[in-house]
Amino acid sequence: MTTVSWSENGAPRTARWRSENGAPAPRDLVVITDDISADKALRLIRSGTGLLWRGDFHNARQLLRAIDRRLQKRESRTPPSADPGEVFLANRRARAHRAAILGGILIPLQPDHSIRLRRAPDARDACAHAYGPEGVGGDDDVGGETLVSLPELLGVISAYEWHRMGIEVAALGARIHPAHGVFAPTRDEYIDLVADAPWPRGVDQPVVWDIGTGTGVLAAVLARRGAREVVATDINPRAVRCAAENLDRLGLADRVRVAEADLWPADGGRADVVVCNPPWIPGRPTSALERGIYDPGSGVLNRFLGELAEHLTPRGEGWLILSDLAELIGLRAPDELTDRIVGAGLAVVGTHETTPRHPRAADDADPLHAARSRERTVLWRLSAGAS
Repeated sequence: MTTVSWSENGAPRTARWRSENGAPAPRDLVVITDDISADKALRLIRSGTGLLWRGDFHNARQLLRAIDRRLQKRESRTPPSADPGEVFLANRRARAHRAAILGGILIPLQPDHSIRLRRAPDARDACAHAYGPEGVGGDDDVGGETLVSLPELLGVISAYEWHRMGIEVAALGARIHPAHGVFAPTRDEYIDLVADAPWPRGVDQPVVWDIGTGTGVLAAVLARRGAREVVATDINPRAVRCAAENLDRLGLADRVRVAEADLWPADGGRADVVVCNPPWIPGRPTSALERGIYDPGSGVLNRFLGELAEHLTPRGEGWLILSDLAELIGLRAPDELTDRIVGAGLAVVGTHETTPRHPRAADDADPLHAARSRERTVLWRLSAGAS
């Protein structure tokens, strides 16, 4: 466990360091309160100094917003590129830079997840949900505190609200409750594609696999559609727990088996329908949530296509759900996906597509509006061999 040391009120102090995204602990640390200016805080963070907040919690959020405004103002001075791929990558770099800077404001958590700051929220349930019920600190040799960045803590609190309230899914007529670090089905157009696509010809009650199940939302839709058996897999233990809880809440636990696995169920076999909604952008994720969006070298996509045929029954189909945004911004060649499909010995039985309904698709202030306004999400129905 990484620890951070500093001096406070003339005494040496030590605390645990925690970062869900693997950010390194600050080299140096100073204690700050409400009287620090945003400019001074920014200079300290840029020098590699972490800022341990001991003031009013609301004022810490104000400081965070003030620093973010300064960073965005400086970014806006750079003329945008005409190339959509470069615009996308530049925005990614800018967001990563801002995240690294803003992560320099640190909040101390007590062993019971409480925050002993003025006007601090009660984040105990949220932190227990994200970090585990056993606490985040505790040993006397590190003073019992754990330091987390303010943006991470705010994310933990926000994620818990999503988890507590749930997300209404029209195709289910019910709510799905995402967990911290598990991609939430806020973009629901792909769910409708799975709900409406016909079963393979001659298969009435299929055995279905949901690869990369996340919250379990597609597994639930497939079970409700009448699948005889559904196996839902995910490599993320949090997703496995989240999916199992959602399916139990929906009364589907006896019809869906959730397993931790790297793509395919460990016990092998074949399925009549194999559904996969992989990350749709080639690139490196910078957080647990981004693993649902970014796929380094298209590794997950390539593995799914390359190994699909050996997991299908003779009449079986693989349902690949993928946005074409990567093609529209030049991160994937126009024919690359179809070439991979053919190269894997697969045939396209049919396609079903829809238009994304998320707010950014209609935001003409977005630098990528031209691409996002043309984005399509496609369900590719694939079979082994010639169709």
